[in-house]
Amino acid sequence: MRDLGGRVAVVTGAGSGIGRALADRFGALGMKVVLADVEAGALERAEAALRGRGVETLAVPTDVMRAEDVQALADRTLAAFGAVHVVCNNAGVFAGGLAWEMPLEDWEWTLGVNVWGVIHGIRTFVPLLLAQDEETHLVNTASMAATISMPYSAAYTASKHAVLALSECLYHELALRGARLSVSVLCPEMVATHIDRAERNRPAGLRPPQTPDSPERALTRQAVAEAVKVGTPPAVVAERVVEAMREKRFYVLSEDAWRRAAAVRLEDVRLGRNPTFAPPVDEHARPTEER
Repeated sequence: MRDLGGRVAVVTGAGSGIGRALADRFGALGMKVVLADVEAGALERAEAALRGRGVETLAVPTDVMRAEDVQALADRTLAAFGAVHVVCNNAGVFAGGLAWEMPLEDWEWTLGVNVWGVIHGIRTFVPLLLAQDEETHLVNTASMAATISMPYSAAYTASKHAVLALSECLYHELALRGARLSVSVLCPEMVATHIDRAERNRPAGLRPPQTPDSPERALTRQAVAEAVKVGTPPAVVAERVVEAMREKRFYVLSEDAWRRAAAVRLEDVRLGRNPTFAPPVDEHARPTEER
């Protein structure tokens, strides 16, 4: 999908981070941009910034955990612009700690946003994209965490493995249909975003009761907070996505130590050996990950 000017893009999690960078890049390419986010203030600021640059845009408050919200997002997009050509299922959150100690609310929130958000996006938008019978593109945001398995991040890692597998299944299904809809899965490394403060948008009903902090949970929270300070700029990741769309390339991967860690895991699987603890730490000692 090389000609993006005048096309319509929908981006979830567009109020900040990678989503905001995708929206900015699409706008700069002359696309009409529909912004979706659960954080009202960030959504309004993103909309104002794009409009200030002359971009045709629409902001739709959206909780991707709710199928009806995602359907409303699609309805409002079609009402405003009459079509949709690019969909980025990008919204994501993080919670860490020991797998057996993580509150049920952590599991429900993480899987609700990271996995069900993508499922709702696929079920809502793929039929629309196929019905248009023209070149379209869908991007699901996973993570390089989808290619490895590290301690203290079970809910997040499981959610991103699910997004990767779901995207691969979708790729095969569309290819067998001969569809003109292309798919990419975005697997970023640690990116300079606010994922360390994802709690700010957690629904009240999914906030766990106050419990003593485990050392592992505290360690993970600190590691992520430190890592985002030196993460890859979101604009760099957005440019990777645009390049992948133009090339109809499925995997959008990091080029750093995460690739090497993923290779170790794949070799574990190939040889049937027990999992190797091989953290994706490069010479700059960036300890954790993502959006």
